[in-house]
This record gives sequence, C-alpha cells and structure tokens, in this order.
Amino acid sequence: MSEIINFPKPELIRVNGVQLEVFEAGKENAGNPIVLCHGWPEHAYSWRYQLPALVAAGYHVIVPNQRGYGNSSCPDEITAYDITRLTGDLTALLDHYGYQNAVFVGHDWGANVVWGMALLHPERVEKVINLALPHQARTEKPWIDFMEELFGEDNYFVHFNRKPGVADDILNKNCRRFLRNLFRKNLPEMLPEPGMIMINLAEAQAPAGAPVMSDSDLEIFVSAFEKSGFTGSINWYRCLNRNWHLLADVDPVIHQPSLMIYGERDSIPKSNSLSHFVPNVDVISLDCGHWIQQEKPKETNKAIVEWLTS
Repeated sequence: MSEIINFPKPELIRVNGVQLEVFEAGKENAGNPIVLCHGWPEHAYSWRYQLPALVAAGYHVIVPNQRGYGNSSCPDEITAYDITRLTGDLTALLDHYGYQNAVFVGHDWGANVVWGMALLHPERVEKVINLALPHQARTEKPWIDFMEELFGEDNYFVHFNRKPGVADDILNKNCRRFLRNLFRKNLPEMLPEPGMIMINLAEAQAPAGAPVMSDSDLEIFVSAFEKSGFTGSINWYRCLNRNWHLLADVDPVIHQPSLMIYGERDSIPKSNSLSHFVPNVDVISLDCGHWIQQEKPKETNKAIVEWLTS
C-alpha cells in the first residue's frame, strides 16, 4: 500500500476568516496535541513520514495546509499573509480542537511561523521543534532592505518583493519542472549562476543531484500548486518587511524548550546567535540537505521523539 493511500483524508476547517485544509492522525491521543507546519513551496504531505512515529509516541497530530497552500484559502491581499495572520490561524486551530497549547514543529517557512508563534502567542506554545531555519533575529533595517544590500536584487526574497508577479507567472507556467528541479538532494558543488535561483530552476531542462521523493509523491505537490498557483505562498515573502515592523516591540527571546534540527548540507547557514535568542535550545545536525524530514525521515523521527520524551 503506498504512502499516498495511508496519508489521512483532510477536513476543511473555518478559522480566523479563512478555510484551512487540515490532516489529522492519532485522534485516540486527544489531549496531547502536536502541530506540524510545512515550508515553501510544500504541503502538509511533506510530513508524511512523521505522522506514524508521532502517533506511536502518543500524540494527536494536526497538520494544516497553511493559507495560500493546497485547498486552504488563498486571499488576494498581500497583507493577509503577515505573521499575525499566519500565527492567528494556528491559535484559532487550537481553539477549534479545544487546546490551550501544543507542541509546534516547523520546517523552512513553517519554522519561521513557529518562531513567530512562540513570540506572539507564548502561552499557546508548549515546546518548539524547528527544522532548517533558525530563529531570525530582527535586523537594524527591514529584512528585505537588509537582504537587498547584502545579496543584491537577484536574491529570490528581494526579487519576489521588488518584481511582484514576475516569478509567480514563471513558476505557474513551469510548475511540474520547477518542483521536480527543486526537490533534490546530494547536489554537486557548483558556483552560483547569475539570475534568480527559483526562476533558473523553473526553466532548467535537467535537474541536478538525486530526487528527494518518488514521482507519485511529487505528484501530490504538483497537483496542489497547479490548482492554487504560487502567488499565495510567495505573498508570505512579501510580508517580511511588514513583519519586521509588527515585531518591533515584541520580546525577541524564545523562552520555551526548543529543538533545532539542521541539515549539514543545507544552503541555509546555521545561526551563531541561536542560544542568545533561544536560551533553552538543543541542537542536532543531520547529514542531509534542506528537505530534512523527507531526506532523513528515520533520523528526523528519532531526533524528535527522543527529544520529546527525554
């Protein structure tokens, strides 16, 4: 039986003015919730390997497609994707299930939202587990301005903001090729090529490295983005400067017990200041690239479950 058949059927839940497509496992463990937050450009299905392990560990597992993804709402306004709305969806999801708080797990952009949950709604977050993206300390100037100075106009964060609609259109037209070329592992070391990396991937004829997932798994992601398009999910990036202002007066320290899982070969650098902003943190590195929980599912599950039960 394939993993696709085993993945739970979704429920559409209205929260915080939007509809979220939510996948749920381990209802028999009601009272012990864990919420898994996917990254970009992903889907709740990116957590397929973690569900059985977390249910076996006694958790009620809740996995939303966040706004902008899958069959969840994709509002038109860019501001609908700021950190207050994204974390507001998660607090409303806890309310829906009748939970005061939960363990939150995030990968990539999902990690950014989980760090934001711990800052904006600390009473709703019992523990934090984040993969790939360490806590991003607030820079002296807004994040996109800071990145533009540091990395230039072709950095994809900057490009998404300064040239709205350009990348969206190219990714939409090349959806299958883009996702096939992006979800790769064991990448050869290459000098960065000119241009915007995500557009380059969408237009590249042949992928590098090895596939992260099977064709049937990839099809889940492709069919979701062929339906939703990429604009809603890219709008998360277009709120980064807005988020910088929204977090101006928020305590920047994460006080909850936290686990940070890095991929040794990820292009996202490790943080030199993580313990300063997350004093109660344990750090683990796995021998993989960016798609940690899909590249190293057994090792990821072991790290998470052992840390939760220690």
